[in-house]
Amino acid sequence: MAPTAPVRPEAPTFAELGARQETVDALAAAGITRAFAIQEYALPIALRGTDLIGQAPTGTGKTLGFGVPLLERVFAPSEGSDGVPQALVVVPTRELGIQVAKDLAAAGRTRGVRVLPIYGGVAYEPQIEALRKGVEILVGTPGRLMDLQKQKHLRLDRVRALVLDEADRMLDLGFLEDVEKILAMLPEDRQTMLFSATMPDPIVTLSRRFLRHPVTIHAGHTAETGPSPQTEQLAYRTHSMNKIEIVARILQAEGRGLTMIFTRTKRAADRVAEDLDFRGFAVAAVHGDLGQGARERALRAFRAGKIDTLVATDVAARGIDVTGVTHVINYDCPEDQDTYTHRIGRTGRAGASGVAVTFVDWDDMPRWRIIDKTLGLEMPEPPETYHTSPHLYTDLHISRDVSGTLPSAERTRAGLSAEVEEDLGGGRSRRGEGGRSRRGGGRGESRRGRAGSSSADTPDSTSPVAVDDDTAAGEGARTPRRRRRRRAGEVVAAEATAVIAEGGTSEPATAGAGEADEASSKPRRRRRRRGGGSGSGTPAEATAD
Repeated sequence: MAPTAPVRPEAPTFAELGARQETVDALAAAGITRAFAIQEYALPIALRGTDLIGQAPTGTGKTLGFGVPLLERVFAPSEGSDGVPQALVVVPTRELGIQVAKDLAAAGRTRGVRVLPIYGGVAYEPQIEALRKGVEILVGTPGRLMDLQKQKHLRLDRVRALVLDEADRMLDLGFLEDVEKILAMLPEDRQTMLFSATMPDPIVTLSRRFLRHPVTIHAGHTAETGPSPQTEQLAYRTHSMNKIEIVARILQAEGRGLTMIFTRTKRAADRVAEDLDFRGFAVAAVHGDLGQGARERALRAFRAGKIDTLVATDVAARGIDVTGVTHVINYDCPEDQDTYTHRIGRTGRAGASGVAVTFVDWDDMPRWRIIDKTLGLEMPEPPETYHTSPHLYTDLHISRDVSGTLPSAERTRAGLSAEVEEDLGGGRSRRGEGGRSRRGGGRGESRRGRAGSSSADTPDSTSPVAVDDDTAAGEGARTPRRRRRRRAGEVVAAEATAVIAEGGTSEPATAGAGEADEASSKPRRRRRRRGGGSGSGTPAEATAD
């Protein structure tokens, strides 16, 4: 929770805004004394217990904008808490939930306030055990919250304060129905705060139904006003075959720190990460096909500096708040202005400066012009750019001596292999919030998992049948089963068949049996349509008929 940039010297302190001394001390220990804009606006309203709508994206400091009021409303264990959750924060993705819980725990450390993140893709047991021990503030994704409540492991009847964080993203991911069910479980006498970068109609409707006379505040750069003014934005018209060469040179720019690269698909994220890894860069991919353990492993390595480049899809990157991201590269042109704003928001956070580069292919030009016009970027015609273009090197302060491969002397980071992947278990989650939990392991392991050779694989939540981990490990593993076939009401055979784990379809155990069965099944069916009987007709007669 360390500050990412110096704040305005005239900004008020948290003590001046009304936070209790224990919270002020905890924030000061983390190096935070003065409030950002949204905190300055939100705290006086939220501390009174008034319902609040905050229109602000991530990166503007809104976590403490609602976190400090939550801490004021809950009792710590030393103040009489019996461990039943008193406050709830609902978030769209696992990564955002982990980050919010971490920040709230740091702000409440001096009082011993217990904060628990609840999310899918991991085992239930540790979360259930933590709930039994007692917590004051829950931070959870909708799917896992619903699961634990249905299993009677979670009590929500004493929640006195609720926060819906990134409500528009929950709408995008299809969680709005679950959110409404969660809201219906809470006491009516509560404070509700809703934060969203945009306010589409369903979110407006939700706020009217569940908030009581809310006060609306706007702070920071929203999707309507565009990304942070501290972020230098560049756009280049590039050819798909040349993008990786350009990226390899941008990653050698002067002053480059941590870098995030965005792709449109999971396959592209893997491919870009593998290409950069081959060229000597410390890189990892994060997307929905990776298990939660692999995703957290990559994020830990990124935060710790063991890798300095993270390739991600939009859903996987939502809620990732990492200090020191200096460059963002849109490897694939964003779909719309909201996606562009959310991507660019990974840098230039909380007043820090950053650089954002967007690649626009020829086919992307109509889409890019709409984004440019909507956000007022004044870059409707990006210059045609290749890795040999002189303006690329001057724009991004790249030495003309660099090549497409990182020199061996500069390969100083430990790499992803230096970060151990934790066994989080729980591959059977009903739903993977913010990216479905499918295959475990890193990039190489993910590829092996798709081939069906990794014993740590977990089933895709959209697959038609659930497959045990050890069953999925064996390629083409089958479970023998006896099936009796009937002809005209009589048992004619008892053949060994096999149920294939992947599709749940049935096929004969041997090729010979399959051929014979297929040959004999047609006349049997024809004879039944002809009027049943004892099945005395020959195959030739049945075919002629």
